[in-house]
Amino acid sequence: MWRKDSAESSDRFEYLQTLVTEFQDTDSEEAKEQVLANLANFAYDPKNMDYLKELQVTDLFLDMLTEENENFVEFGMGGLCNLSMDPECRDIILQSSGISLVTNLLSSRREETVLSAITILMNLTKPSSRSEITDPAILQCMLRFSLSESPRLRNLAAVFLQDYCTEEQVAQAEQQMKGQQTAVGIPLPEDSS
Repeated sequence: MWRKDSAESSDRFEYLQTLVTEFQDTDSEEAKEQVLANLANFAYDPKNMDYLKELQVTDLFLDMLTEENENFVEFGMGGLCNLSMDPECRDIILQSSGISLVTNLLSSRREETVLSAITILMNLTKPSSRSEITDPAILQCMLRFSLSESPRLRNLAAVFLQDYCTEEQVAQAEQQMKGQQTAVGIPLPEDSS
């Protein structure tokens, strides 16, 4: 049994390493998109976490957040969403100005990207990052999202406000929004359905 598991682990690492190498070596945007989507999916399985850390996939996903290709951004966000649950990966994201990178994507027109951004912010919340993540501008975004027609966006924003913010913070953000036509000028994302 041990040998089978060991061989499977070796094969898994080699496959993930092949994906990372393919991403780095190819010039095809379509191939890169496919590799990113695959890596984001592999990041969902805890069995892959150590391999993905060793291959520095967290940094790869972070690099995608400033790309012009919206698919790169969406898949990078999806991968970070999965990796941000791991404490070690969370720390890498936090040390790499990840809150700022993720917060910038709250203004994405893609609902999946925005949903990932909210989830990542929740996963990155710990005592040392809470004040930055519950900044009034972010709370105003969440208040606006909580009025969205999209149930997924509305519900996730409501969870953020309820579970990650104090009542006082929410009340203060609501007060600051009064008289403003939009929350920090951030448009609602397009519903992907």
